[in-house]
Amino acid sequence: MIFRCVRPLLILAVFGVFAVACSDLSEESATADASDTRFDSPITAQTWPQLEPQPRDEAIEARIDALLNGMTLEQKVGQVIQADNTAITPEDVRQYRIGSVLSGGNSAPGGKPYATASEWVAAADAYYAASMDVPDGETPIPVFWGIDAVHGHNNVIGGTIFSHNIGLGAARDVDLIERIAAATAIELRVTGHDWTFAPTLAVPQDDRWGRTYEGFSEDPALVAEYATAMVEGLQGKHGTEGFLGADKVIATAKHFVGDGGTAEGRDQGDAQISERELNETHAAGYPPAIEAGVQAVMASFSSWNGRKVHGDRGLLTDVLRGRLQFDGFVVGDWNAHGQIETCTNENCSIAFNAGIDMFMAPDSWRGIYENTLAQVKSGEISAARLDEAVRRILRVKLRAGLFSAGPPSTRPYAGQEQYLGSDAHRALAREAVRKSLVLLKNNHGVLPLDASKRILVAGDGADSFSKQSGGWTLTWQGGAPNELFPKGQTILDGVREIVGAAGGEVLFSESGAYDDKPDAAIVVFGEEPYAEFQGDKENLAYQSPESRDLELLRALKNDGVPVVAVFLSGRPLWVNPHINAADAFVAAWLPGTEGGGVADVLFGAADRSGRHDFEGRLSFSWPKRADDYDINVVNGEQEPLFAYGYGLTYGDDGHLPALSEEPGVDLSRSLTAKIFADGRPQGAYRLFGGPDLQSATPLSLPRDEAPPVAISGADLHAQEDAMVVALSDAGVFFIGVEEAVDLQRETNAQMELTVALQLSDTAPSENQRIEIGMACLHASQPCAGYVDVSERFSDIPAAAVTELNVPLSCFASAGANMRSVDAPFILRSNAALSVLISEIRLSQDSNTAQDCP
Repeated sequence: MIFRCVRPLLILAVFGVFAVACSDLSEESATADASDTRFDSPITAQTWPQLEPQPRDEAIEARIDALLNGMTLEQKVGQVIQADNTAITPEDVRQYRIGSVLSGGNSAPGGKPYATASEWVAAADAYYAASMDVPDGETPIPVFWGIDAVHGHNNVIGGTIFSHNIGLGAARDVDLIERIAAATAIELRVTGHDWTFAPTLAVPQDDRWGRTYEGFSEDPALVAEYATAMVEGLQGKHGTEGFLGADKVIATAKHFVGDGGTAEGRDQGDAQISERELNETHAAGYPPAIEAGVQAVMASFSSWNGRKVHGDRGLLTDVLRGRLQFDGFVVGDWNAHGQIETCTNENCSIAFNAGIDMFMAPDSWRGIYENTLAQVKSGEISAARLDEAVRRILRVKLRAGLFSAGPPSTRPYAGQEQYLGSDAHRALAREAVRKSLVLLKNNHGVLPLDASKRILVAGDGADSFSKQSGGWTLTWQGGAPNELFPKGQTILDGVREIVGAAGGEVLFSESGAYDDKPDAAIVVFGEEPYAEFQGDKENLAYQSPESRDLELLRALKNDGVPVVAVFLSGRPLWVNPHINAADAFVAAWLPGTEGGGVADVLFGAADRSGRHDFEGRLSFSWPKRADDYDINVVNGEQEPLFAYGYGLTYGDDGHLPALSEEPGVDLSRSLTAKIFADGRPQGAYRLFGGPDLQSATPLSLPRDEAPPVAISGADLHAQEDAMVVALSDAGVFFIGVEEAVDLQRETNAQMELTVALQLSDTAPSENQRIEIGMACLHASQPCAGYVDVSERFSDIPAAAVTELNVPLSCFASAGANMRSVDAPFILRSNAALSVLISEIRLSQDSNTAQDCP
């Protein structure tokens, strides 16, 4: 799903007089006259596998016929629409007969980004009661609630957070995958949910993609193997009594199709590939998922050769329904239908006619409902097409037993919080961590470490649930503080457990400082959390505060301390300098809340009697350089540093010669090109705020404050793709970087600072002074240069995004040393101010006069 979770939406329309006749039509023929061929892709049927139809329950099909005959047109249209719980009330569900609610990232009950189990259950009950409250003569259709549980039930406080899929791919254990999915299903049942937007069956081919960690592997064969296990773990085995039972949930295969093959790894981009590659590589997981009985498929945001998948009848109907014989329903992604040419978020018959059965219209549900209803009445959407979509949705609801299940709070496991983060589930998560770790280097046999010795633990990832769990953890982008994880272990706590049991000593210093020299050091570092497009990269260099991590590794090594590097990341990255600076290097991926699994393997012992060796093998090839974008095991043309399947054990010779530290790209240029974009600071940049520069403190999204400054994520064109900076009084907000950058070349080249912003409804006061600046805060001679932009702010139209440009030479003239800039953007005001910022970047100035404000 996309944003906060993938957001699904359905569109159903049915005309009662046609219901009986339509029930005799094939579901494929029902849409044959409804497609706009401008958006059809040239499908060659023989390219795709031909699956056998899944057997259907005659009693369920007869029940669907009866339901369709008794439903009003308005009821049917309501069933094909899914709204986010932040934008729809139970009363809205009752009034519009909405068929589904979802919770995207940051969309918990009560307007909070996350919630407790009891809060989830209470909200589920309210929506269910509303869906069952119908006028006399109408048959109630129970609502169901979808959510992105993509690495465990990652939306509830206290839940078990498993390794992200990239780590599970490295584990190479199908049985483990099924057990994890089954545990996730139970935890979802605790909170009243009956549907998850998982598994992701993407086959990422360019690791610059911000969703790489959601893929099990770059190898379609491994993805196909895992697809069956994940679906059966979530739903139960198709054809057995346990299928979609009380301890199971509806699964969603996503995102159909090609999302892992977009050009340059751009999220929501265009897969410019052949039909054969689309099928053989990117669709590999769908046939086994369908044969395992997956009940929902989510369409991809992306395009295939310029055609948005959400509007592609060739893929959604001819392939998915026809060749692959999928008989569940197709749900859209978060307002993705609105990206189709001629469509909007509120109006898109093209997507419905192409094969989207349920619109995911998180905040646009009312408009899509009204327009779809009108389109069925006018014939733009046929009654047969509406009936087909509703039939598919009802089929899944009946198969899942929703009509007889009763309110969510009365169902098995509901509210039983002992199943959240249970000992059994935590043990399973810890097992997954152990099996997912990949040892890339072990010079001098540094590993396994001796737990009876003095061990230094350092790095900003050592005691951070946020960094070891990544995105899609309590919030969409991750980043929740440790106190919101009442169960689990950070990697530091895992080390303390094992070393303490062996009589050793643990020294913890994030910076690596110590008084008594340790016998060995474990340095835990890596990527900051991200999700979806906000994780897209320009190259594969690890750039998140690189200087600090590398300097820490080198300092310890120079002191003669054996160094074990534990790298937390959602993808393989170019980290050759870091690998060189460590004696041992472990790819730990994003292991989730059971950091003890890392310690189990580093010390070769889960307890004082057992031993654990490295088992993980790369499910993604590892780059030699930062521009190695084509090193895949399938069709890759570049040679990787570590090949697909690589992974050392303690029995191997782990010696690795020094690696080249030539990245292949200009890292200094890529660092400074964008300062803020896609709702987050770029590269090594960080956010700060306070009454003045000297007393400003760090800030972090999705929301934070350092009075008088508060920041929060905001939706402009997509979920949380912008930021609101609010000053309650005179104060300063700035974006800083640890290692100063030299912008003198950019200044001489007549470049400018471009800020895309939007003012709040309250305009700045007449005498208010607003300034934008740059500074060198940590130079031997600190400097700052401010430009008064008060008049420009007064000219900005209300509720409009405007680009404000300031030549870099203006900051230089005002006193900034452009050779040593560590605060490339400062916003200062002498009074209250609220501004939405969508992007800050350095750009070419076309105004050769270099006029300053």
